[in-house]
Amino acid sequence: MPRQSKRNKILEAAALIVHNRGIDALTLDAVAEEAEVSKGGLLYHFKSKEALIEGLVLHMNNIYRTNVENAVTDDINSKGKWTRAFIKATYDQSLKNTETSAGMLAAHGVNADLLKPLQQTYNNWQENIANDGIDPVQATILRLAADGLWFSEIFGLAPLDEDLRKDVLDHLLKQTYPPKQKK
Repeated sequence: MPRQSKRNKILEAAALIVHNRGIDALTLDAVAEEAEVSKGGLLYHFKSKEALIEGLVLHMNNIYRTNVENAVTDDINSKGKWTRAFIKATYDQSLKNTETSAGMLAAHGVNADLLKPLQQTYNNWQENIANDGIDPVQATILRLAADGLWFSEIFGLAPLDEDLRKDVLDHLLKQTYPPKQKK
């Protein structure tokens, strides 16, 4: 197994603190302790709490953007590929990255401007989804539904059991394919 970078270990510790204890518990001392690094080691990577939160947002944004772009590349169908990629990436990563998503909450609570990279990524995705070759309103509704699934899971708002969750995913994905033409 590859060795985890100290920077990623710090980011994951910070995300875990925000997720489990809330933004008020996010202190540099708490993160250093959770990550099992010295405070000096933490400050080497992140000069302040705001820099740490910015790092959380950028880390999450990079993971999510990479997952969506990989899903687009892997999709052989031209119509609906961005919408499908967004749904699949959200489905695949929402449970794996619940803690990492906490960076958004921290950023919003400390300095909403730190969300700009994620906002730009979403703006790009929305543009691609709206021009995906399927009805742009339907594609946008599907994106918002996938986001709703993600938010329900990160906040623990009536999360779905695995069978229903898979059925919801299948239903969303079916709607990304253009209707078959009758002969």
